Amino acid sequence: MRTLKRWTFLRGIGCAGLLSLASMGALALDLQGHRGARGLAPENSIAGFERAIRLGVSRLETDAAVTRDGVIVLHHDLTLNPNHTRDAQGRWLDQPSKPLHHMDWADIATYDIGQIKPGSRYASQFPDQKPVDGTRVPRLSALFELIQRPGHQHVHLAIETKLDPRRPQDTLEPLPFATQLVDAIRKAGLQQRVQIMSFDWRTLQVVQRIAPEIPTVYLTAQQKFLDNIAAADPAGSIWTAGFQFRQHGSSVPRMIKAAGGTIWSVFHGDLDEAQLKEAQALGLKVLVWTVNDTAGMSRWLDLKVDGLITDRPDLAHPLVLERGLVIQP
Repeated sequence: MRTLKRWTFLRGIGCAGLLSLASMGALALDLQGHRGARGLAPENSIAGFERAIRLGVSRLETDAAVTRDGVIVLHHDLTLNPNHTRDAQGRWLDQPSKPLHHMDWADIATYDIGQIKPGSRYASQFPDQKPVDGTRVPRLSALFELIQRPGHQHVHLAIETKLDPRRPQDTLEPLPFATQLVDAIRKAGLQQRVQIMSFDWRTLQVVQRIAPEIPTVYLTAQQKFLDNIAAADPAGSIWTAGFQFRQHGSSVPRMIKAAGGTIWSVFHGDLDEAQLKEAQALGLKVLVWTVNDTAGMSRWLDLKVDGLITDRPDLAHPLVLERGLVIQP
């Protein structure tokens, strides 16, 4: 009940009041809805983004791809994912589609991404996700329209450029990709409300050069599913735009600092308290992803990360408020 009263109070004072609380010394946390609110609604969908906004996130995290005919769409994988994609006849895909960059927008728009395939591993990971049949892969422009609606002016975006240097033929190259995304952000007048992030740091270097007003976020993972740091590889990493682990004191925060970064977004299984303190001492903001259990959320909040990225903002929000933190970008 105490948490509910505090949440009601904070909602009542509005954005101006939250800023006043921040100015009085309350710590701020960037609470990000991962792919919208993937634990509750179809990922990277307008329905999911709307759900995350209602749950009080400060920022919507999403993924960008560019189609063959030059449309920026929001989709995590380089291809349509069989775990949550049906064709125009309602049939589940039995394998990934060809890369989105090799498909036109009109083709992509025929597919339904509004439900997880029953019996899949993905379905077991997100049992609380509610289907929204008829959901389509959205354009970036639709998300821009959403956050510009009355009452949504406080919502910011974190847009990931989906590239893979191991598969260069499947996406735009870093320079045209970053340039097209920057142009879209500027055209919408959202430079102050958008961050651009990537595991492929080449795009971040482009953004820092052509659009210094748009913050960049350096994504890292050192796991079997993805290792863009390659700390143990004598040849170094092909992901990090020439900034190599061994050349910067065997320190990921120092790599990012050398690259001109100011924000580090790190897989939660790779971060410890010492690295968090090192990064923050270097002036980096540290975001941790993707944390979906309350124990993990509580741990990182108590260690004072700068941002929490989650598929379950409904679980994170009360924990943030219990600690007297202000949710803002």
